[in-house]
Amino acid sequence: MATMDQCMTALRSILGDLARSPAAEGLDRSLSCRLTDLDEVVLGRLSSGAVRDLHVLPHGPAVPKADIRLTMNSDDLVAMVAGDLHFGQAWASGRVKLEAGLRDLLRLRKLL
Repeated sequence: MATMDQCMTALRSILGDLARSPAAEGLDRSLSCRLTDLDEVVLGRLSSGAVRDLHVLPHGPAVPKADIRLTMNSDDLVAMVAGDLHFGQAWASGRVKLEAGLRDLLRLRKLL
């Protein structure tokens, strides 16, 4: 199991790459990543070509629903950033879950 510090570093990396992509231009969306094995949720905002305000909340009913939601375990997150796990394969096998509105999913498809 990866640590929360490793997960935050990995999220900053993967979300930063996503935010800088031309396909993300003009997006202003809330983001969340639920780490199932750590029972924590990382919230943030994708806007103006950057990811801002990443912070951790314990998973529970008080966590607001984000526009773009990822769910995975901490090891899979770290493996994706290290290049050991491809997002498409992880998503197809059910190891990673992505939820968003249809327009966002179509845009994210180009990014991921």
